[in-house]
Amino acid sequence: MNSVPSHIAFIVDGNRRWATQKGLPQQAGHVYVVEKVLDSLIDYADKKEIKYLTFWTFSTENWKRGSLFAHALFRLLEKSIETKASGYHKKGYRFNVIGDMTKLPQNLVKMLKLWQEKTKNNSRITVTIAINYGGRDEIIRAIKTISNDQFPISNLTKDNFQQFLDTKNIPDPDLIIRTGGEKRLSGFLLWQSEYSELYFTDTLMPDFSTKEFSKALDWFIKRQRRFGK
Repeated sequence: MNSVPSHIAFIVDGNRRWATQKGLPQQAGHVYVVEKVLDSLIDYADKKEIKYLTFWTFSTENWKRGSLFAHALFRLLEKSIETKASGYHKKGYRFNVIGDMTKLPQNLVKMLKLWQEKTKNNSRITVTIAINYGGRDEIIRAIKTISNDQFPISNLTKDNFQQFLDTKNIPDPDLIIRTGGEKRLSGFLLWQSEYSELYFTDTLMPDFSTKEFSKALDWFIKRQRRFGK
């Protein structure tokens, strides 16, 4: 049997469907998750001594939903950081970001970098926000970085390639949870998910409670992980 995973990553899905089912504006699902769900999941993970928790909040493909959707989500993230970041810092949580921030609003980028810096020495759970993130995009950006750094391609290995990825400072996820009923990774952490256990649930993200989280952990603990052996 496995121990509690060190790193759990969430593919956050089902927010818009949840809002539609309740006759609410599409953004309502995202607001509910930010205001009512994330805190309890993060605190629960910390109590379970899970060291890393990652949430995919906006993918490189989500731009297809239009700029109004994107910028409404970015404003929600700004508001969330303003109201919650200080409290997380006091708890000793570390804040981290992955993804291509070059296309994000400058005010949001400033806030993200500020709290990354402020919390970098905190020693409890590391909460990573994947924003404007795509697995293929990350790999392409890593290759471009190698080129810019004049790193000899002949010296490249699967181990040292990781140092050019967004996730260079965090371990690969032991468990990836996707809410909302879809059963695919959609490009999430393509390089890092080689040996991740995949847990798919029909529960929409706004309804993903600590009880649902506990079910996923119980499932993981019973898995037999072979790592190719």
